Amino acid sequence: MASDLRLKEQLPELTRRIVQTYSEASAISHLGHCPLPNYEVVASAIEDLKEILYPGYRRREGLHLGNVTYHVGDLIDGLHDKLTTQIARALRHDASLSKERCDTDFDALGQAKAITFLEQLPQLRKRLALDVQAAYDGDPAVKSTDEVIFCYPGLEAITVYRLAHVLFEQGVPLIPRMMTEWAHSKTGIDIHPGAKIGDHFFIDHGTGVVIGETTEIGNHVKLYQGVTLGALSFATDGDGNLVRGLKRHPTIEDRVVIYANATVLGGLTVIGHDSVVGSSVWLTKSVDPHTSVVLEKPKLRIRAEQQIDELHPELNYQI
Repeated sequence: MASDLRLKEQLPELTRRIVQTYSEASAISHLGHCPLPNYEVVASAIEDLKEILYPGYRRREGLHLGNVTYHVGDLIDGLHDKLTTQIARALRHDASLSKERCDTDFDALGQAKAITFLEQLPQLRKRLALDVQAAYDGDPAVKSTDEVIFCYPGLEAITVYRLAHVLFEQGVPLIPRMMTEWAHSKTGIDIHPGAKIGDHFFIDHGTGVVIGETTEIGNHVKLYQGVTLGALSFATDGDGNLVRGLKRHPTIEDRVVIYANATVLGGLTVIGHDSVVGSSVWLTKSVDPHTSVVLEKPKLRIRAEQQIDELHPELNYQI
């Protein structure tokens, strides 16, 4: 059946109504001469950075000490250009929101921040090596550190978080959140780039983990899937607007283990070092060091199959 060309006559009017909403709902429109950071370019930069951090595990094969310098140098050169442009765009847009006159050279500032960021890569590799070792030490299913790098979504999320956190600490707007949300979409693990996370960090399985902006995590901490480190409530001012910049999320001290689906909330909540928080626990108060917090064993009701057939004949399905 051929399409009805007469129906296409509606499209110009539809276009007009859509464009009209760009003024009526301007908060979700960005129309002007000041480009925003480009999502695809930021994602491409993440892939380039992972290629540098984990050489031989990603796109390029056959790397050795004779050719790796050229390969890394080429990536660094490209990252300099990508990050300079994207950071400058983010800074320029952020300044435009204040609606104050600004004579800042955003391109020069973007380049300076890009260089400062890239200078952190050697130290970041050392920290990530500790995270890889934490996964190997913490999971008996792992046969090698290669398996961790190839297969563990927790390491993927931690890697992108550590990169984004450096930019966040430099005051770069937008891009750190773009990076961690990219990782969130890939792994199901949501780590705000503002969180402060120590060394030797391991997220096992990982799906559903949430780590809020003002969370502080010590060294040798292990989380399982579904753990939430979140806010208990949000303070508001006299007009009902959210008060930003307060510590809203918990502090997790060294050598703490938090098991699956546990929820720890509140900026004043501190989980003391060497403690264990059991599965499905809901905590809004601090816990002393060397403490185990678990739910009482739930009461299970188990019926034999014959009892179910007699009591609930409607559940007998014919297959």
